[in-house]
Amino acid sequence: MTARMGTARLGPAERTTALEQMASAELDMVVIGGGIVGAGVALDAATRGLSVGLLEARDFASGTSSRSSKLIHGGLRYLEQLNFDLVREALQERALLLQRIAPHLVRPVPFLFPLTHFGWERPYVGAGLMMYDSLGFSFGFTRGVPGHRHLSRKRALRLAPALRRTAFSGAVQYWDAQVDDARYVMTVLRTAATYGAHVASRAQVVGFLREGERVTGVRVRDLETGTDVEVRARQVVNATGVWTDDIQELVGGRGQIHVRASKGVHLVVPRDRIHSLTGVILRTEKSVLFVIPWGRHWIIGTTDTRWELDRAHPAASRSDIDYVLEHVNAVLSVPLTRDDVEGVYAGLRPLLAGESEETSKLSREHVVAHPVPGLVMVAGGKYTTYRVMARDAVDAVAHGLDQRVPPSCTDRIPLVGAEGYQALWNSRQRLAQSSGLHVARIEHLLQRYGSMIDEVLALIEDDPSLARPLTGADDYLRAEIVYAATHEGARHLNDALVRRTHVSIETFHRGLGVAEEAAELMAGPLGWDAEQVKREVEYYTKRIEAERLSQEQDTDHEADAIRLGAPEIVPVATPDHV
Repeated sequence: MTARMGTARLGPAERTTALEQMASAELDMVVIGGGIVGAGVALDAATRGLSVGLLEARDFASGTSSRSSKLIHGGLRYLEQLNFDLVREALQERALLLQRIAPHLVRPVPFLFPLTHFGWERPYVGAGLMMYDSLGFSFGFTRGVPGHRHLSRKRALRLAPALRRTAFSGAVQYWDAQVDDARYVMTVLRTAATYGAHVASRAQVVGFLREGERVTGVRVRDLETGTDVEVRARQVVNATGVWTDDIQELVGGRGQIHVRASKGVHLVVPRDRIHSLTGVILRTEKSVLFVIPWGRHWIIGTTDTRWELDRAHPAASRSDIDYVLEHVNAVLSVPLTRDDVEGVYAGLRPLLAGESEETSKLSREHVVAHPVPGLVMVAGGKYTTYRVMARDAVDAVAHGLDQRVPPSCTDRIPLVGAEGYQALWNSRQRLAQSSGLHVARIEHLLQRYGSMIDEVLALIEDDPSLARPLTGADDYLRAEIVYAATHEGARHLNDALVRRTHVSIETFHRGLGVAEEAAELMAGPLGWDAEQVKREVEYYTKRIEAERLSQEQDTDHEADAIRLGAPEIVPVATPDHV
Protein backbone atom coordinates (compact mmCIF):
# COMPACT_ATOMS: atom_id res chain seq x y z
CA MET A 1 0.00 0.00 0.00
CA THR A 2 1.39 3.41 -0.91
CA ALA A 3 0.09 6.94 -0.85
CA ARG A 4 -0.88 6.48 -4.49
CA MET A 5 -3.38 3.78 -3.48
CA GLY A 6 -5.56 6.01 -1.37
CA THR A 7 -3.90 6.41 2.02
CA ALA A 8 -6.41 7.97 4.41
CA ARG A 9 -5.98 11.62 5.31
CA LEU A 10 -6.67 12.89 8.81
CA GLY A 11 -7.63 16.44 7.95
CA PRO A 12 -10.43 18.58 9.42
CA ALA A 13 -13.11 17.26 7.01
CA GLU A 14 -12.11 13.65 7.75
CA ARG A 15 -12.38 14.29 11.49
CA THR A 16 -15.94 15.62 11.10
CA THR A 17 -16.88 12.62 8.97
CA ALA A 18 -15.33 10.19 11.46
CA LEU A 19 -17.36 11.59 14.37
CA GLU A 20 -20.55 11.49 12.29
CA GLN A 21 -19.94 7.88 11.29
CA MET A 22 -19.16 6.83 14.85
CA ALA A 23 -22.46 8.32 16.02
CA SER A 24 -24.56 6.90 13.17
CA ALA A 25 -24.32 3.13 13.76
CA GLU A 26 -23.22 0.66 16.43
CA LEU A 27 -19.53 -0.26 16.07
CA ASP A 28 -17.91 -3.55 16.93
CA MET A 29 -15.56 -1.63 19.20
CA VAL A 30 -14.48 1.85 20.22
CA VAL A 31 -10.99 2.63 21.52
CA ILE A 32 -10.35 5.32 24.14
CA GLY A 33 -6.86 6.78 23.81
CA GLY A 34 -4.82 7.94 20.82
CA GLY A 35 -1.34 6.98 21.97
CA ILE A 36 0.69 4.11 20.54
CA VAL A 37 -1.35 1.35 22.21
CA GLY A 38 -4.73 2.80 21.23
CA ALA A 39 -3.50 3.36 17.68
CA GLY A 40 -2.22 -0.22 17.57
CA VAL A 41 -5.56 -1.56 18.85
CA ALA A 42 -7.46 0.39 16.18
CA LEU A 43 -5.18 -0.97 13.44
CA ASP A 44 -5.35 -4.54 14.73
CA ALA A 45 -9.15 -4.44 14.89
CA ALA A 46 -9.59 -2.79 11.49
CA THR A 47 -7.33 -5.35 9.79
CA ARG A 48 -9.40 -8.16 11.31
CA GLY A 49 -12.49 -6.76 9.60
CA LEU A 50 -14.05 -5.17 12.70
CA SER A 51 -15.75 -1.77 12.63
CA VAL A 52 -13.78 0.45 15.00
CA GLY A 53 -13.65 4.04 16.21
CA LEU A 54 -10.84 5.75 18.14
CA LEU A 55 -11.27 8.80 20.37
CA GLU A 56 -8.51 10.97 21.84
CA ALA A 57 -9.25 13.82 24.25
CA ARG A 58 -6.17 15.86 23.30
CA ASP A 59 -3.87 15.50 20.31
CA PHE A 60 -2.73 12.12 19.06
CA ALA A 61 0.37 10.91 20.95
CA SER A 62 0.18 13.94 23.24
CA GLY A 63 0.95 11.90 26.37
CA THR A 64 3.64 9.30 26.91
CA SER A 65 3.84 8.37 23.22
CA SER A 66 5.56 11.61 22.19
CA ARG A 67 7.85 11.87 25.23
CA SER A 68 9.79 8.62 25.17
CA SER A 69 13.49 7.98 24.61
CA LYS A 70 12.46 7.40 20.97
CA LEU A 71 14.05 3.95 20.98
CA ILE A 72 12.81 0.61 19.70
CA HIS A 73 14.74 -1.77 21.93
CA GLY A 74 14.67 -4.91 24.00
CA GLY A 75 15.73 -3.24 27.24
CA LEU A 76 19.14 -4.31 28.51
CA ARG A 77 18.15 -3.68 32.11
CA TYR A 78 15.29 -6.20 31.84
CA LEU A 79 17.88 -8.77 30.80
CA GLU A 80 19.77 -8.04 34.01
CA GLN A 81 16.48 -8.55 35.88
CA LEU A 82 16.29 -11.99 34.17
CA ASN A 83 13.11 -11.03 32.31
CA PHE A 84 14.15 -12.96 29.21
CA ASP A 85 10.63 -13.32 27.77
CA LEU A 86 10.04 -9.56 27.76
CA VAL A 87 13.42 -8.93 26.10
CA ARG A 88 12.89 -11.66 23.49
CA GLU A 89 9.43 -10.36 22.64
CA ALA A 90 10.68 -6.78 22.31
CA LEU A 91 13.65 -7.77 20.14
CA GLN A 92 11.42 -9.80 17.84
CA GLU A 93 9.18 -6.76 17.47
CA ARG A 94 12.26 -4.63 16.77
CA ALA A 95 13.18 -6.96 13.87
CA LEU A 96 9.61 -6.80 12.49
CA LEU A 97 9.48 -3.00 12.63
CA LEU A 98 12.91 -2.55 11.05
CA GLN A 99 12.44 -5.00 8.22
CA ARG A 100 8.76 -5.22 7.38
CA ILE A 101 6.34 -2.95 9.21
CA ALA A 102 8.07 0.44 9.19
CA PRO A 103 11.51 0.50 7.52
CA HIS A 104 10.93 4.17 6.66
CA LEU A 105 10.46 5.17 10.31
CA VAL A 106 12.60 2.77 12.35
CA ARG A 107 16.36 2.64 11.82
CA PRO A 108 19.38 1.07 13.53
CA VAL A 109 21.44 3.11 15.99
CA PRO A 110 24.78 2.16 17.61
CA PHE A 111 25.57 2.50 21.33
CA LEU A 112 28.85 2.36 23.19
CA PHE A 113 28.82 0.78 26.65
CA PRO A 114 31.90 2.18 28.49
CA LEU A 115 33.51 -0.27 30.93
CA THR A 116 34.73 1.14 34.24
CA HIS A 117 35.92 -1.99 36.10
CA PHE A 118 38.86 -4.17 35.17
CA GLY A 119 38.49 -7.94 35.17
CA TRP A 120 34.90 -9.03 35.69
CA GLU A 121 32.94 -6.33 33.83
CA ARG A 122 33.94 -7.07 30.23
CA PRO A 123 32.99 -10.79 30.32
CA TYR A 124 29.81 -9.93 32.26
CA VAL A 125 28.65 -7.25 29.81
CA GLY A 126 29.84 -9.29 26.84
CA ALA A 127 27.84 -12.32 27.94
CA GLY A 128 24.75 -10.16 28.41
CA LEU A 129 25.09 -8.61 24.96
CA MET A 130 25.72 -12.01 23.39
CA MET A 131 22.40 -13.14 24.88
CA TYR A 132 20.78 -9.85 23.76
CA ASP A 133 21.94 -10.49 20.18
CA SER A 134 20.81 -14.12 20.21
CA LEU A 135 17.36 -13.27 21.61
CA GLY A 136 17.00 -10.85 18.70
CA PHE A 137 16.69 -13.65 16.16
CA SER A 138 13.14 -14.67 15.35
CA PHE A 139 11.64 -17.13 12.92
CA GLY A 140 12.05 -15.84 9.38
CA PHE A 141 13.95 -12.70 10.41
CA THR A 142 17.50 -11.66 11.10
CA ARG A 143 18.12 -9.22 13.93
CA GLY A 144 18.05 -6.30 11.52
CA VAL A 145 21.06 -4.75 13.28
CA PRO A 146 24.76 -5.71 13.55
CA GLY A 147 26.01 -7.80 16.47
CA HIS A 148 27.99 -6.39 19.39
CA ARG A 149 31.77 -5.99 19.35
CA HIS A 150 34.44 -5.46 22.00
CA LEU A 151 36.64 -2.37 21.81
CA SER A 152 39.80 -1.24 23.52
CA ARG A 153 39.80 2.22 25.07
CA LYS A 154 41.84 3.50 22.11
CA ARG A 155 39.34 2.19 19.53
CA ALA A 156 36.40 3.45 21.58
CA LEU A 157 37.93 6.94 21.67
CA ARG A 158 38.19 6.91 17.89
CA LEU A 159 34.44 6.41 17.74
CA ALA A 160 33.64 8.75 20.64
CA PRO A 161 36.42 11.34 21.14
CA ALA A 162 34.11 13.23 23.52
CA LEU A 163 34.62 10.58 26.23
CA ARG A 164 37.08 11.39 28.99
CA ARG A 165 39.98 8.94 28.72
CA THR A 166 40.19 8.38 32.48
CA ALA A 167 36.45 7.68 32.82
CA PHE A 168 36.58 4.20 31.30
CA SER A 169 38.94 1.31 30.58
CA GLY A 170 37.38 -0.05 27.36
CA ALA A 171 33.96 -0.50 25.80
CA VAL A 172 31.50 -2.77 24.07
CA GLN A 173 29.47 -1.48 21.13
CA TYR A 174 26.02 -2.86 20.34
CA TRP A 175 23.06 -1.82 18.18
CA ASP A 176 19.41 -1.06 18.80
CA ALA A 177 16.91 1.03 16.84
CA GLN A 178 15.23 4.41 17.10
CA VAL A 179 12.01 6.04 15.95
CA ASP A 180 10.23 9.38 15.88
CA ASP A 181 7.67 8.25 18.45
CA ALA A 182 4.89 10.77 17.74
CA ARG A 183 5.26 10.38 13.96
CA TYR A 184 5.06 6.62 14.32
CA VAL A 185 1.75 6.89 16.20
CA MET A 186 0.36 9.17 13.49
CA THR A 187 1.42 6.68 10.83
CA VAL A 188 -0.25 3.77 12.66
CA LEU A 189 -3.45 5.84 12.93
CA ARG A 190 -3.40 6.72 9.23
CA THR A 191 -2.87 3.04 8.43
CA ALA A 192 -5.84 2.13 10.65
CA ALA A 193 -7.99 4.78 8.95
CA THR A 194 -6.92 3.46 5.54
CA TYR A 195 -8.32 0.07 6.61
CA GLY A 196 -11.60 1.66 7.69
CA ALA A 197 -11.11 2.87 11.28
CA HIS A 198 -12.84 6.13 12.27
CA VAL A 199 -10.33 8.36 14.09
CA ALA A 200 -10.86 11.68 15.93
CA SER A 201 -8.75 13.82 18.26
CA ARG A 202 -10.03 16.53 20.64
CA ALA A 203 -12.96 14.18 21.24
CA GLN A 204 -13.19 13.35 24.93
CA VAL A 205 -15.02 10.43 26.48
CA VAL A 206 -16.99 12.04 29.32
CA GLY A 207 -19.17 9.06 30.26
CA PHE A 208 -20.22 5.52 29.45
CA LEU A 209 -23.45 4.18 28.01
CA ARG A 210 -24.85 1.28 30.03
CA GLU A 211 -27.49 -1.40 29.77
CA GLY A 212 -27.63 -2.64 33.33
CA GLU A 213 -24.11 -3.69 34.23
CA ARG A 214 -22.93 -3.89 30.63
CA VAL A 215 -21.03 -1.06 28.93
CA THR A 216 -22.61 -0.43 25.52
CA GLY A 217 -20.72 2.63 24.33
CA VAL A 218 -19.42 6.05 25.32
CA ARG A 219 -20.63 9.61 25.57
CA VAL A 220 -18.24 11.90 23.70
CA ARG A 221 -17.73 15.66 23.81
CA ASP A 222 -16.32 17.27 20.67
CA LEU A 223 -14.01 19.72 22.43
CA GLU A 224 -13.72 21.88 19.30
CA THR A 225 -17.48 22.53 19.09
CA GLY A 226 -18.73 21.68 22.59
CA THR A 227 -21.34 19.26 21.23
CA ASP A 228 -21.96 15.82 22.72
CA VAL A 229 -22.56 12.63 20.77
CA GLU A 230 -23.20 9.04 21.77
CA VAL A 231 -21.09 6.30 20.23
CA ARG A 232 -22.53 2.82 20.62
CA ALA A 233 -20.20 -0.17 20.49
CA ARG A 234 -20.37 -3.83 21.36
CA GLN A 235 -17.03 -3.56 23.15
CA VAL A 236 -15.04 -0.60 24.51
CA VAL A 237 -11.25 -0.69 24.92
CA ASN A 238 -9.53 1.55 27.48
CA ALA A 239 -5.99 2.20 26.21
CA THR A 240 -5.28 5.43 28.07
CA GLY A 241 -1.90 4.68 29.67
CA VAL A 242 -1.36 6.77 32.79
CA TRP A 243 -5.06 7.76 32.70
CA THR A 244 -6.20 4.12 32.95
CA ASP A 245 -7.44 4.46 36.54
CA ASP A 246 -9.39 7.65 35.68
CA ILE A 247 -11.38 5.85 32.98
CA GLN A 248 -11.98 2.98 35.36
CA GLU A 249 -13.38 5.39 37.94
CA LEU A 250 -15.63 6.86 35.25
CA VAL A 251 -17.20 3.44 34.70
CA GLY A 252 -17.48 2.85 38.44
CA GLY A 253 -14.75 1.59 40.75
CA ARG A 254 -11.01 1.19 40.31
CA GLY A 255 -11.10 -2.35 39.00
CA GLN A 256 -8.31 -4.79 38.32
CA ILE A 257 -5.58 -2.65 36.77
CA HIS A 258 -3.69 -0.04 38.74
CA VAL A 259 -1.16 2.13 36.95
CA ARG A 260 1.53 4.21 38.58
CA ALA A 261 3.25 7.02 36.69
CA SER A 262 7.04 7.28 36.55
CA LYS A 263 8.54 10.50 35.20
CA GLY A 264 11.34 10.37 32.67
CA VAL A 265 13.13 13.59 31.69
CA HIS A 266 15.20 14.03 28.52
CA LEU A 267 17.49 16.85 27.41
CA VAL A 268 18.22 17.82 23.80
CA VAL A 269 21.61 19.37 22.95
CA PRO A 270 23.19 20.29 19.59
CA ARG A 271 25.22 17.56 17.86
CA ASP A 272 28.42 19.62 17.98
CA ARG A 273 28.42 19.68 21.80
CA ILE A 274 29.36 15.98 21.93
CA HIS A 275 31.95 14.73 19.44
CA SER A 276 30.95 11.12 18.77
CA LEU A 277 29.99 8.82 15.91
CA THR A 278 27.95 6.58 18.20
CA GLY A 279 25.39 6.77 20.96
CA VAL A 280 26.43 5.98 24.54
CA ILE A 281 24.68 4.07 27.32
CA LEU A 282 25.68 4.63 30.95
CA ARG A 283 24.69 2.96 34.19
CA THR A 284 23.29 5.14 36.95
CA GLU A 285 22.41 4.17 40.50
CA LYS A 286 18.70 4.02 39.53
CA SER A 287 18.52 3.09 35.88
CA VAL A 288 20.45 3.68 32.65
CA LEU A 289 21.24 6.91 30.84
CA PHE A 290 21.27 7.08 27.04
CA VAL A 291 23.07 9.59 24.84
CA ILE A 292 21.14 9.11 21.60
CA PRO A 293 22.02 10.58 18.19
CA TRP A 294 19.02 12.51 16.85
CA GLY A 295 19.65 14.27 13.54
CA ARG A 296 21.59 17.44 14.30
CA HIS A 297 21.10 16.85 18.01
CA TRP A 298 21.62 14.45 20.91
CA ILE A 299 18.83 13.26 23.20
CA ILE A 300 20.13 12.55 26.72
CA GLY A 301 18.00 10.74 29.26
CA THR A 302 16.29 9.51 31.24
CA THR A 303 15.30 9.87 34.87
CA ASP A 304 12.95 7.48 36.66
CA THR A 305 11.02 9.04 39.54
CA ARG A 306 7.51 8.64 40.90
CA TRP A 307 5.03 11.28 39.69
CA GLU A 308 1.65 11.99 41.28
CA LEU A 309 0.93 15.49 39.94
CA ASP A 310 -0.58 16.69 36.63
CA ARG A 311 -0.38 13.90 34.05
CA ALA A 312 -1.18 15.93 30.94
CA HIS A 313 1.85 18.19 31.32
CA PRO A 314 4.49 16.61 33.58
CA ALA A 315 7.09 19.22 34.43
CA ALA A 316 10.86 18.88 34.46
CA SER A 317 12.49 20.64 37.41
CA ARG A 318 15.97 22.09 37.78
CA SER A 319 16.84 19.01 39.87
CA ASP A 320 15.89 16.69 36.99
CA ILE A 321 18.02 18.63 34.51
CA ASP A 322 20.98 18.78 36.89
CA TYR A 323 20.72 15.04 37.51
CA VAL A 324 20.98 14.23 33.80
CA LEU A 325 23.83 16.70 33.26
CA GLU A 326 25.75 15.40 36.28
CA HIS A 327 25.59 11.79 35.07
CA VAL A 328 26.49 12.47 31.46
CA ASN A 329 29.30 14.83 32.47
CA ALA A 330 30.86 12.02 34.49
CA VAL A 331 32.17 10.56 31.20
CA LEU A 332 32.59 13.63 28.98
CA SER A 333 35.94 15.39 28.52
CA VAL A 334 34.15 18.72 27.91
CA PRO A 335 31.19 18.96 30.32
CA LEU A 336 27.77 20.15 29.21
CA THR A 337 26.16 23.13 30.95
CA ARG A 338 22.56 24.29 31.13
CA ASP A 339 23.41 26.79 28.38
CA ASP A 340 23.97 23.85 26.01
CA VAL A 341 20.43 22.57 26.48
CA GLU A 342 18.17 23.35 23.51
CA GLY A 343 15.12 21.45 24.67
CA VAL A 344 13.74 19.55 27.64
CA TYR A 345 10.81 17.16 27.69
CA ALA A 346 9.23 15.04 30.39
CA GLY A 347 7.07 11.97 29.90
CA LEU A 348 5.28 9.49 32.14
CA ARG A 349 5.72 5.74 31.90
CA PRO A 350 2.52 3.81 32.72
CA LEU A 351 3.84 1.12 35.07
CA LEU A 352 1.74 -1.64 36.56
CA ALA A 353 1.66 -0.97 40.28
CA GLY A 354 2.96 -3.83 42.41
CA GLU A 355 4.64 -4.40 45.72
CA SER A 356 7.73 -2.34 44.91
CA GLU A 357 7.82 1.30 45.95
CA GLU A 358 10.55 2.10 43.42
CA THR A 359 9.17 2.91 39.96
CA SER A 360 12.37 1.64 38.36
CA LYS A 361 11.47 -1.86 39.62
CA LEU A 362 7.83 -1.89 38.57
CA SER A 363 6.78 -4.18 35.74
CA ARG A 364 7.09 -3.17 32.09
CA GLU A 365 4.95 -6.15 31.11
CA HIS A 366 1.37 -5.53 30.05
CA VAL A 367 -1.94 -6.85 31.24
CA VAL A 368 -5.38 -7.10 29.63
CA ALA A 369 -8.50 -7.30 31.82
CA HIS A 370 -12.33 -7.28 31.64
CA PRO A 371 -13.30 -5.08 34.64
CA VAL A 372 -16.99 -4.99 33.65
CA PRO A 373 -18.94 -6.61 30.78
CA GLY A 374 -18.35 -4.76 27.52
CA LEU A 375 -15.12 -3.06 28.66
CA VAL A 376 -11.57 -4.27 27.99
CA MET A 377 -8.58 -2.55 29.60
CA VAL A 378 -4.98 -2.82 28.46
CA ALA A 379 -2.13 -1.24 30.39
CA GLY A 380 1.58 -1.43 31.14
CA GLY A 381 4.03 -2.59 28.51
CA LYS A 382 6.51 -0.53 26.56
CA TYR A 383 6.46 1.32 23.26
CA THR A 384 8.39 -1.39 21.42
CA THR A 385 5.79 -4.07 22.20
CA TYR A 386 2.71 -1.98 21.35
CA ARG A 387 1.68 -4.38 18.57
CA VAL A 388 1.63 -7.37 20.93
CA MET A 389 -0.40 -5.38 23.47
CA ALA A 390 -2.87 -4.40 20.75
CA ARG A 391 -3.18 -7.99 19.55
CA ASP A 392 -3.90 -9.25 23.06
CA ALA A 393 -6.49 -6.50 23.64
CA VAL A 394 -8.35 -7.30 20.41
CA ASP A 395 -8.19 -11.02 21.26
CA ALA A 396 -10.02 -10.12 24.47
CA VAL A 397 -12.56 -8.09 22.49
CA ALA A 398 -13.08 -11.06 20.17
CA HIS A 399 -14.12 -13.20 23.14
CA GLY A 400 -16.88 -10.70 23.89
CA LEU A 401 -18.26 -10.64 20.35
CA ASP A 402 -20.73 -13.31 19.27
CA GLN A 403 -19.01 -13.78 15.93
CA ARG A 404 -15.91 -15.43 14.58
CA VAL A 405 -13.06 -12.92 14.50
CA PRO A 406 -9.93 -13.70 12.44
CA PRO A 407 -6.56 -13.78 14.20
CA SER A 408 -4.27 -10.74 14.23
CA CYS A 409 -2.38 -10.09 11.01
CA THR A 410 -0.53 -6.86 11.90
CA ASP A 411 2.80 -8.69 11.84
CA ARG A 412 2.30 -8.81 8.05
CA ILE A 413 0.82 -5.32 7.49
CA PRO A 414 3.34 -2.63 6.51
CA LEU A 415 2.42 0.85 7.73
CA VAL A 416 1.47 3.44 5.13
CA GLY A 417 4.63 4.84 3.55
CA ALA A 418 6.56 1.57 3.96
CA GLU A 419 5.83 -0.12 0.66
CA GLY A 420 7.98 1.31 -2.10
CA TYR A 421 10.16 3.18 0.38
CA GLN A 422 13.39 1.36 -0.47
CA ALA A 423 12.91 1.91 -4.20
CA LEU A 424 12.28 5.62 -3.62
CA TRP A 425 15.32 5.83 -1.35
CA ASN A 426 17.42 4.30 -4.11
CA SER A 427 15.95 6.89 -6.51
CA ARG A 428 16.44 9.89 -4.25
CA GLN A 429 18.83 11.66 -6.66
CA ARG A 430 16.20 11.47 -9.39
CA LEU A 431 13.52 12.69 -6.96
CA ALA A 432 15.74 15.63 -6.06
CA GLN A 433 16.19 16.58 -9.71
CA SER A 434 12.49 16.32 -10.56
CA SER A 435 11.33 18.22 -7.46
CA GLY A 436 14.02 20.89 -7.45
CA LEU A 437 14.85 20.08 -3.82
CA HIS A 438 18.34 19.22 -2.58
CA VAL A 439 18.91 15.50 -2.12
CA ALA A 440 19.39 16.09 1.63
CA ARG A 441 15.82 17.44 1.78
CA ILE A 442 14.51 14.42 -0.11
CA GLU A 443 16.28 12.09 2.35
CA HIS A 444 14.74 13.99 5.26
CA LEU A 445 11.25 13.70 3.73
CA LEU A 446 11.66 10.01 2.88
CA GLN A 447 12.68 9.22 6.45
CA ARG A 448 9.57 10.98 7.76
CA TYR A 449 6.92 10.09 5.18
CA GLY A 450 8.31 7.15 3.20
CA SER A 451 6.38 6.62 -0.03
CA MET A 452 3.84 9.27 1.08
CA ILE A 453 6.49 11.81 0.04
CA ASP A 454 4.52 12.39 -3.15
CA GLU A 455 1.73 14.01 -1.09
CA VAL A 456 4.21 16.52 0.38
CA LEU A 457 5.80 17.16 -3.01
CA ALA A 458 2.33 17.74 -4.50
CA LEU A 459 1.78 20.58 -2.01
CA ILE A 460 5.07 22.13 -3.13
CA GLU A 461 4.14 21.76 -6.78
CA ASP A 462 0.89 23.64 -6.14
CA ASP A 463 2.65 26.32 -4.07
CA PRO A 464 6.43 26.59 -4.65
CA SER A 465 6.81 28.86 -1.59
CA LEU A 466 6.25 25.75 0.54
CA ALA A 467 9.64 24.40 -0.64
CA ARG A 468 11.38 26.96 1.58
CA PRO A 469 12.47 25.93 5.08
CA LEU A 470 10.83 27.47 8.11
CA THR A 471 12.64 30.66 9.07
CA GLY A 472 14.45 29.78 12.28
CA ALA A 473 13.91 26.00 12.06
CA ASP A 474 15.44 25.13 8.73
CA ASP A 475 15.41 21.36 9.23
CA TYR A 476 11.72 21.48 8.28
CA LEU A 477 10.06 22.73 5.10
CA ARG A 478 7.03 25.01 5.18
CA ALA A 479 5.16 22.26 3.33
CA GLU A 480 5.48 19.99 6.36
CA ILE A 481 3.45 22.38 8.51
CA VAL A 482 0.69 22.53 5.90
CA TYR A 483 0.80 18.75 5.52
CA ALA A 484 0.45 18.33 9.30
CA ALA A 485 -2.87 20.20 9.12
CA THR A 486 -4.21 18.68 5.89
CA HIS A 487 -3.16 15.05 6.30
CA GLU A 488 -1.94 14.37 9.85
CA GLY A 489 -4.66 15.59 12.19
CA ALA A 490 -2.81 18.65 13.56
CA ARG A 491 -5.59 20.88 14.90
CA HIS A 492 -3.47 23.52 16.60
CA LEU A 493 -0.07 25.19 16.38
CA ASN A 494 1.14 23.24 19.40
CA ASP A 495 0.38 19.95 17.60
CA ALA A 496 2.54 20.92 14.63
CA LEU A 497 5.54 22.31 16.53
CA VAL A 498 5.66 19.69 19.30
CA ARG A 499 4.57 16.41 17.67
CA ARG A 500 4.32 16.57 13.84
CA THR A 501 7.72 18.25 13.91
CA HIS A 502 9.98 18.61 16.94
CA VAL A 503 10.80 22.29 16.54
CA SER A 504 9.86 22.86 20.20
CA ILE A 505 12.82 20.82 21.47
CA GLU A 506 15.26 21.16 18.57
CA THR A 507 15.77 24.95 18.65
CA PHE A 508 17.08 27.24 21.37
CA HIS A 509 14.04 29.50 20.85
CA ARG A 510 11.86 26.38 21.39
CA GLY A 511 9.67 27.21 18.43
CA LEU A 512 8.89 30.82 19.37
CA GLY A 513 10.91 32.01 16.38
CA VAL A 514 8.66 30.15 13.92
CA ALA A 515 5.31 30.26 15.74
CA GLU A 516 3.81 33.08 13.71
CA GLU A 517 4.96 31.70 10.34
CA ALA A 518 3.69 28.22 11.19
CA ALA A 519 0.33 29.51 12.43
CA GLU A 520 -0.16 31.46 9.18
CA LEU A 521 0.60 28.30 7.19
CA MET A 522 -2.01 26.32 9.17
CA ALA A 523 -4.64 29.04 8.93
CA GLY A 524 -5.74 28.22 5.38
CA PRO A 525 -6.33 24.47 5.76
CA LEU A 526 -7.96 24.89 9.18
CA GLY A 527 -10.03 27.97 8.36
CA TRP A 528 -8.51 30.26 10.99
CA ASP A 529 -9.11 33.99 10.90
CA ALA A 530 -6.54 36.55 12.07
CA GLU A 531 -7.88 36.40 15.62
CA GLN A 532 -7.44 32.62 15.82
CA VAL A 533 -3.89 32.87 14.44
CA LYS A 534 -3.13 35.38 17.21
CA ARG A 535 -4.70 33.10 19.83
CA GLU A 536 -2.63 30.12 18.66
CA VAL A 537 0.64 32.08 18.84
CA GLU A 538 -0.24 33.53 22.27
CA TYR A 539 -1.10 30.10 23.68
CA TYR A 540 2.09 28.55 22.34
CA THR A 541 4.16 31.44 23.73
CA LYS A 542 2.60 31.06 27.19
CA ARG A 543 3.25 27.31 27.10
CA ILE A 544 6.94 27.76 26.31
CA GLU A 545 7.32 30.51 28.92
CA ALA A 546 5.71 28.30 31.56
CA GLU A 547 7.93 25.34 30.63
CA ARG A 548 11.09 27.43 30.80
CA LEU A 549 10.15 28.88 34.17
CA SER A 550 9.14 25.47 35.56
CA GLN A 551 12.61 24.16 34.62
CA GLU A 552 14.15 26.74 36.97
CA GLN A 553 12.28 25.34 40.00
CA ASP A 554 13.91 22.99 42.48
CA THR A 555 11.03 20.63 43.22
CA ASP A 556 8.34 18.75 41.31
CA HIS A 557 5.56 20.61 43.12
CA GLU A 558 6.99 24.04 42.28
CA ALA A 559 7.63 23.06 38.65
CA ASP A 560 4.15 21.56 38.28
CA ALA A 561 2.42 24.64 39.72
CA ILE A 562 4.15 26.93 37.22
CA ARG A 563 3.69 24.64 34.20
CA LEU A 564 -0.05 24.51 34.93
CA GLY A 565 -0.12 28.31 34.66
CA ALA A 566 -0.28 27.98 30.87
CA PRO A 567 -3.88 27.31 29.80
CA GLU A 568 -4.90 24.65 27.28
CA ILE A 569 -5.84 25.98 23.83
CA VAL A 570 -8.75 23.51 24.02
CA PRO A 571 -9.49 22.68 27.67
CA VAL A 572 -10.63 19.15 28.46
CA ALA A 573 -14.09 18.69 29.95
CA THR A 574 -15.03 17.54 33.43
CA PRO A 575 -16.25 13.94 32.96
CA ASP A 576 -19.73 12.81 33.95
CA HIS A 577 -20.03 11.05 37.28
CA VAL A 578 -21.52 7.58 37.32
